[in-house]
Amino acid sequence: MKLKALALSIALAAGMFAANAQTATKGNDVFVGIGGGIISVYNQGFNSPAFYGNIMVGKYITPVWGVRGVIGGPFQTLNQRNGNAMNFGQEGTYYNVKNKLFGEINLDGMVNISNIFADDLAKFDFYVFAGPTLNLSSVGTKFVLDQNAATAVMVTDQNCNGLKARVGATAGLGLGYNITNAFELALEGRFGVTPSVFGDASQYRKAEGTGRVTLNAIWTIGGKNGKFARAAAAAAAAGYLSKEAADALARDYAAKNPKIVEKVVEKEVIKEVEKYINKEIPASTAVFFDINKATLTPKDKARLQIYADEIKNADAKFVVSGYADKKTGSVKRNQTLSEQRAKTVFDYLVSLGVPASKLETAAHGGVDPIFFNNDVLSRTVIIKPAK
Repeated sequence: MKLKALALSIALAAGMFAANAQTATKGNDVFVGIGGGIISVYNQGFNSPAFYGNIMVGKYITPVWGVRGVIGGPFQTLNQRNGNAMNFGQEGTYYNVKNKLFGEINLDGMVNISNIFADDLAKFDFYVFAGPTLNLSSVGTKFVLDQNAATAVMVTDQNCNGLKARVGATAGLGLGYNITNAFELALEGRFGVTPSVFGDASQYRKAEGTGRVTLNAIWTIGGKNGKFARAAAAAAAAGYLSKEAADALARDYAAKNPKIVEKVVEKEVIKEVEKYINKEIPASTAVFFDINKATLTPKDKARLQIYADEIKNADAKFVVSGYADKKTGSVKRNQTLSEQRAKTVFDYLVSLGVPASKLETAAHGGVDPIFFNNDVLSRTVIIKPAK
């Protein structure tokens, strides 16, 4: 069992991509999205917001972390006077521009905080992200003879039309709501620092802050994979389960946990997979009683203790059926005796840790010989899987 647990742990870590390939019906965790909102430049205060749109493509490497690329743009505005250079060196006038064109590419590493604590996949996603950014725009404005911002004469955008790439970094957080396990609406805030697209006109031309707020619609192709589905698929990839068994396991778990695919750590997932691998239903067993008795002997208790260990985790319910010897006692007495015997065994199994919900009792009263045409052997309780 320990070797299987170790192998399944390795499968969980190393078999992720192979698992996705073998369980295409559950999706491959690749997502695409589109959104819109506003962007504002921070330059001794936030400037007037401009329209901002983005498209994205990414992949959930695990339910907790993933990667994505985001293309955004197309405008930025600079009109916060205290942070601008004077326009052409004229006292009291400041350079400003509305809706300057730019585009950016963000590469994000993502961590889903909600799924760290959720059983499988959370209904609400709270996630953080960070990574490098590259933006492209015209050169912007330049000081003539590199004079200072207070008195400089600047060359305007019209004379600086060449494209310039600027590298920086962004980080942010998002709050998403999973409408289904494939479609999500997410509100995101992102803050970045890069050289200014406005060039020397900005006081923070070498490291200007920008803030974005967007509402994104995100579609995961085929639906998100949860922790349990990944464990089952990894077990299939490692050869412990067939693809059909892994699919059945994931479906069974989803049926029992109807929340959008929610606190199981890795070892608990492994335990569930092991249970599925070893889910053979124990065979029926029987204990026997003395005439007119409903008490268990030490031998009977030992047998039931071993049987209880086998059925605790079995994926089945069991019937505890009591019987009496038809040739001795009245019909009424035999019915009562068979009920008492069934209850005695039921109570003892529950005392050993078998969930009462997995057991049901039945009393059959006095019956003809059950085993080898021997009436004595009909004084029994038979435990077997329910149909």
